[in-house]
Amino acid sequence: MAKKSAVARENKRRRLVEANYKKRSELRNIAKSLTASEEEKENARVALNKMRRDTAHIRLHNRCLLTGRPRGYLRKFAISRICFREMASMGEIPGVIKASW
Repeated sequence: MAKKSAVARENKRRRLVEANYKKRSELRNIAKSLTASEEEKENARVALNKMRRDTAHIRLHNRCLLTGRPRGYLRKFAISRICFREMASMGEIPGVIKASW
């Protein structure tokens, strides 16, 4: 199990990213725009720099929903490889069976 504080910090970041995603993407589009004036671009960059770091989606790290493990994460199932193996062997994941050939 991961530390509760690490999982809580990650959940807090996810909430911040969701809340600020639209504003951040609009500012990024203005900063990259070919039609915007240099002053508008500079204002957008300044506004982006003033925003909290944790509002950027790049700061998110996927964690297992069951244990909070940050490594060995399987995106399709949103769990770690260890939990996946245990659940698959017990038949708790629909459609997943052991390979045999």
